[in-house]
Amino acid sequence: MESKKIPEVILNTGQNMPVIGLGTVANPLPPNEELTSIFIDAFDVGYRHFDTADIYKTEEPLGQAVAKALDLGLIKTRDEVFITSKLWCSDADHDFVLPALRKTLQKLGLEYVDLYLIHWPVRLKNKGEESIHLNEISAENMIPLDIKGTWKAMEECHRLGLAKSIGVSNFGIKKLSQILENATIPPAVNQVELNPSWQQRKLGEFCKKNGIHLSGWSPLGAYKALWGSNAVMENPILKEIAHSRHKNVAQMDHSIGIQSYHFSMSQEGAWRIEGICYTYTGPGTFD
Repeated sequence: MESKKIPEVILNTGQNMPVIGLGTVANPLPPNEELTSIFIDAFDVGYRHFDTADIYKTEEPLGQAVAKALDLGLIKTRDEVFITSKLWCSDADHDFVLPALRKTLQKLGLEYVDLYLIHWPVRLKNKGEESIHLNEISAENMIPLDIKGTWKAMEECHRLGLAKSIGVSNFGIKKLSQILENATIPPAVNQVELNPSWQQRKLGEFCKKNGIHLSGWSPLGAYKALWGSNAVMENPILKEIAHSRHKNVAQMDHSIGIQSYHFSMSQEGAWRIEGICYTYTGPGTFD
């Protein structure tokens, strides 16, 4: 299948980021071999932006897929791929950030990530290898987040060349303002839940004013995922527009996001590859 060039945005670091990316969160989690195969298929249809995280447990198979894509000639150099990963809440402390990123890089088999995000504006007790998932959080596991100290450590990751750009995820205006008050290097990206049913316009205006790219996770509303809903994919207006243009709802959703709101899309579900990437033919058009 012929792949299409995905449009890019320029971050405040001067780095180009593909606006459509493949999210690698999955529940239940498939075996590593199956995930690697899925990611190779994604390379084949044109994906060049992959979104992972420590808590997803998909960094290792993604790294294997990057290496295999190089071997197969699907990509010529590492620089053709944009890898986003995220700092988990139990490592959201000045002293844990750099070791956490080094661990991520070891799993990926890479020398750097293109974008490293603080996953949530939350800090949890660090229990070593035993990560506490968000749905397992209790008051006794939560401790105050020193966002100033944590961000300073993120800046050090950037200075060391381990993360070309740094940013945050699921941050509101208040927490972003706290970072901007003390930052030497401002966040390049804020990745939040974003779709036609949840546009977060005030947050978008704030991010635009401060040079922060607003990136969307679950642009399809996490359709058929345990944590999602059908509010986007079953939206009658989107269905009508898609039908009139001989597209599917997912294509229209991504097209609207890119053209109207100018945010990038981390497409949830590693199994939703076909029908998005290879249909893009240029600004404003999907074939």
